Amino acid sequence: MLPDLKVGHAHCPVARTGVTLLLPDRPVVMGCDVRGGGPGTRETDALEPSTLVERVHGLVLAGGSVFGLEAASETALLLARDGIGLPVTDEVFVPVLPSAILFDLANGGDKSFAQAGGAVSPYPRLAREAYAAVTAKPAEGLVGAAFGARAGSRAGGIGMARAQLDGGGTVAALIAVNCFGEVQMGEPPVSGPVPMPKLRGSSVYGEGSTCIGAVVTDVPLTRPAAKRLAMMAHDGLARAIRPIHTPFDGDALFAMSLSDDSPARVDPLLLAELGTRAADCMAIAVRRAVSAHRDAG
Repeated sequence: MLPDLKVGHAHCPVARTGVTLLLPDRPVVMGCDVRGGGPGTRETDALEPSTLVERVHGLVLAGGSVFGLEAASETALLLARDGIGLPVTDEVFVPVLPSAILFDLANGGDKSFAQAGGAVSPYPRLAREAYAAVTAKPAEGLVGAAFGARAGSRAGGIGMARAQLDGGGTVAALIAVNCFGEVQMGEPPVSGPVPMPKLRGSSVYGEGSTCIGAVVTDVPLTRPAAKRLAMMAHDGLARAIRPIHTPFDGDALFAMSLSDDSPARVDPLLLAELGTRAADCMAIAVRRAVSAHRDAG
């Protein structure tokens, strides 16, 4: 995606689920904006500008609904053992690791880990595998957190895109697409029925959706500016998915700055351009998510 950020994917073909980690080389400023009606998140309150910690240590995206949040717990342990996090003592570190999950429990995979007497949860293992697999050149398509995703009538996936700012600087987007609505490859129609193909399956399948992802930039940001950037990036989802931010989706986007600088204020015109480019990247990334594996095949 961008220098100073590594991404790791891991998936389980039996359970049809997966985990994606976004791990910066150094702590980063991060913001979050949740728009969907059925979110599943961890430590997003810590990103509010009124809270204590200025910088965080990574981001975890996972399938599995609430069970996928285990991936964040395992990743926090891995980071702490590598000396990454807020130093409590000389030997104890506490990573601040926001995370979000999508719903893939009704996709036909083996979900016995969520049943009485069932199998061991795959998410700690997947977190370890993703941690070991972090790279500067991650794959797209049916990988990581979106391995078991469905995007309306299509298979979902991970998509990425990046853009340059007019005055210098870069912004990139990564999105796990598991939306209730249909991905629009062109301009949406102005009339006719609203597409809801997931309802043609079971009602449970239709009610379990969500797009989760991040926009990343090398532009220095404050925490309020990072939150605004995440808010503006959601416009890219709205341009590419119809309907979006429904009661069935848990759409959550994060924004992070990889810069070491800590500005007192971000120029509003720069933020307007940055947010617009981020939305552009997000729309492209959504479309890439559903086309990457098709093109590869």
